[in-house]
Order: sequence, then structure tokens, then C-alpha cells
Amino acid sequence: MGDVRSGPSAIGAFAVVTSLFFAWGFITSMIDPLIVAVKGIYSLGDREALLTQFAFFISYGVISLPAAALLTRAGHVRTILISLAAMLAACLIILLATFAETYALVLFGLFVLGSGITALQVAANPLSAALGDPGRSHFRLVFSQAFNSLGTVIGPYVGARIMLQGAAHQGGPVDAAARTAALGHIHTAFLVVAALMALLIAFIWASRQRIGVAAPAPVAASPLGALGSGWALFGALAIFLYVGAEVSIGSLLALFLSEERIFAIPLQQAAELVSLYWGGAMIGRFVGSALLTRLPAAGLLAVAALVAALLCGVALATVGPIAGYAAIAVGLFNSIMFPTIFTLTLERSSASHASTSGLLCVAIVGGAALPQLYGHIADVAGRSVAYVVPALAYLVILVFALAAHRARVTEGEVGAPLAAH
Repeated sequence: MGDVRSGPSAIGAFAVVTSLFFAWGFITSMIDPLIVAVKGIYSLGDREALLTQFAFFISYGVISLPAAALLTRAGHVRTILISLAAMLAACLIILLATFAETYALVLFGLFVLGSGITALQVAANPLSAALGDPGRSHFRLVFSQAFNSLGTVIGPYVGARIMLQGAAHQGGPVDAAARTAALGHIHTAFLVVAALMALLIAFIWASRQRIGVAAPAPVAASPLGALGSGWALFGALAIFLYVGAEVSIGSLLALFLSEERIFAIPLQQAAELVSLYWGGAMIGRFVGSALLTRLPAAGLLAVAALVAALLCGVALATVGPIAGYAAIAVGLFNSIMFPTIFTLTLERSSASHASTSGLLCVAIVGGAALPQLYGHIADVAGRSVAYVVPALAYLVILVFALAAHRARVTEGEVGAPLAAH
């Protein structure tokens, strides 16, 4: 198995797995323009509109344990195919919701979508790290995440162009005709996503043998086994805060940029600019994957977290284009955080890689929790003040990075089957 995982078969499997990163990045980032759309259609406050992110990301807390069990029983290929099928079903639920004109059904569809992506990440994140030389696991996961970021650049732009047409999103009263038209644009957007899912399922099915040959064998292990490791818990906290901060900023960024005191531009144009936030993450991941072959991962993470916190401070304390560009620039420094926290934790956890990976995937539920706090502060005190939430999150990640720099790497599980949850 060791030779297979470091030869041409592993390279081919790694390329296929990386395509999954692109797909879930594209789909996840489509929620950002969806937030703006439903806010106008249903006349919601910021916190109510962010229930879309809550419905999506709460699935990580609910589904990660069942997904871990599914992976140990079904293996990588079948878990990936089942995950993609769930994502396709979710798109169909959201299409039904646009006909029923029911926000609750949109939220249910997003929960199902998040459940499919949760199971996909439980398999794909550690699998990407495992397909090759263990010493280059940081590089592989950051490189795959770079293609995830490519999806997040394209997704908001496509979503804004489709979902934010018409008058339903401009802040005025929404009549029945405008509401129906706006829901039709959401229908069109998720019809595109459903078509993408169908094509991806066909591609993975055609590549199933390539993945199956190169993938490490699943090992029965529960994320609960990582609860006894201080480093696994610290890493889970860092993932929780990172995802929460990234999602909070991205979710309301279009609304923030469109404000008179920031850029004073139409919502659709502001939503298209959100692609620059995710574009910074994409560029940073490509650059970061190269830097991580030469620089210590913990040191690079510390610099990224510190600069991200400072940029949030600028967005909080200033107005005009400076605040807007500072908020957008946070994306560049978000770039290496998830994969670097993930692999730093795997290296230092006293629990198995399988259990630790599962716990880290559960921690992605931060994307449900922190945006609710962020949205509440935005409703009460303004969207600028709400930047205190991600600023504090990045400072905790800075502490994690500094501690990781000083900590000893755990011996004895190099090259272990990282994909087993």
C-alpha cells in the first residue's frame, strides 16, 4: 500500500479528489449571495438572514459522527458518491422551496446540502493529505484547498449575477411579482448547481477504481476518541473559530460594502466584489502551498492570523474604501488557516489521526455559531462593530500557532491512514 500511495496512482487519485474541493467551494460560496437574496425577499434582519449559514454549518455538528461511521463501513468511494447524491437531493429540495415560496424549506435544503458536504470533507480532507509522501502533507492539503478557493471565487460571482437581479434586493418594499421573480432567480442558480452535481457524480463513478486503489484503508475510529487529547481540542477550537470568522465576514460582506459609509454601491455589484475576498484566499493558498515547502507551518499561520486580526481592526475602526478593502483583504490571510491548523493538529495530537480528523470536521460547526453572534451585533450596533468577533477569533488562532511552534510533533503515526474517521 505504501508504494501505491506514493506513485502515479496516488497522483491520479489526488487530482480526482482535488476536483471535489473545487465543487464544494463553489457550492458553499453560493450561500453568500443567497443570504442577500433571501434578506430582500423575506424582509429579514442580518441575524435572521444568517440562519442560512446556521442551517448549512450546523450539519457539521450533527453529521460528522454518522459520516465517520459511514466511511469505516462503506469506504472512500461509496462515501464520496453518497455525499454527492445528498448534495444533488439538497439542490432539488431548494428548487422545490422556490416553488413553495417557503424560507423554512430553503433552510432544510441547506441543511441537507451541508450534510452531504460534511460527509465529503470527512473523507476528502485527510485523504488529500494522505495521498503521497507524509512529509508533504501540508503542501497537498493546501494545494487542494487552493482549488476549493477557486470554486469560492467563481461561486459568489455566478450566484450574484443570477440571484440578485431585480428590485427585490434593493431595500424597498417587495411586492408579490418581484418576490416570485427573485425566487425564480434562486431556482435558476440551484438548477445550475444540480447539473454540476450530476456531472461530478458521473466523473467520480468513472474514477472510482483509481481512488479505491490509492486510498488508505478505513480504520474504525470515533472522533470521540480525540476528546482526551489537549492538542486535538485546541485544534478543534482553532478550526471552530477560523470557520466562524471566515463565514461571518463573507456572509455579510456584500451588505457591508454596499453601505453608504463604505463603498456606496448597488447590492449586486457589492456581491460580485465578494469574489475578491475568496479570490484572496485562492491566491494565498497557491502561494502558501509553495511557502510551506520552505517555511515552518506554525510560523506562517501565526503571521496570517495576526494580520487578519489587524485588518478586522481596520474594518471596525475606519470608514470608506479603507474599511472595505481591509475587509476584502482578510481573505488573503484566511488562505492557509484551515489546512495548516488541520495538519498541525494531526501532527501533535496524542489521539489517532482518524479520531482527530473527525473531531476537526465536527468543529466546522463554528460556521453556524459565530455568524449568529456576528449578525446579532450587526443588527444592534452595526456591521462595522461586528468585526470584533472575527478579530478576537484570529487572536486565539495566533495563540494556537505560537503554541504549535513550540510543541513537539507526535511520533509513531507518520503515514497513518488519515482518511479514516
